[in-house]
Amino acid sequence: MLKGKNAYGSYAQSAVSVESPAKLVEMLYEGILRFAVSAKQGIEEEDIEKKIHFINRITDIFAELISSLDYERGGQVAHYLTGLYTHQIKLLTQANIENDTTKIDIVMRVVRGLLEAWREVHPDELGNAV
Repeated sequence: MLKGKNAYGSYAQSAVSVESPAKLVEMLYEGILRFAVSAKQGIEEEDIEKKIHFINRITDIFAELISSLDYERGGQVAHYLTGLYTHQIKLLTQANIENDTTKIDIVMRVVRGLLEAWREVHPDELGNAV
């Protein structure tokens, strides 16, 4: 589903050590969740710079996830994720324009679901083996 050696942009460069592409995706999903909390705080505090900074960081991660999808190996799942990620970017844009934390909450719910599913599919690669 994902191309094996994509660097995932600057987010990956800040990571200390990434053992596998699966671990990197997990870290990206976790980063989205952390940045979403900060984006919501920016909206609640009426801190425009903070809001925009963190919404842009989240959008960049989604864009990188989209560019890393392997449509040959991932097939319908890769196409589904493209649509899902694109929709999250649209929600973030609306949250930014409308100062609407509920749209960020929706993105967070979706990403929590993706993260949970990702961990279930890749337990050995993530060190979550049962």
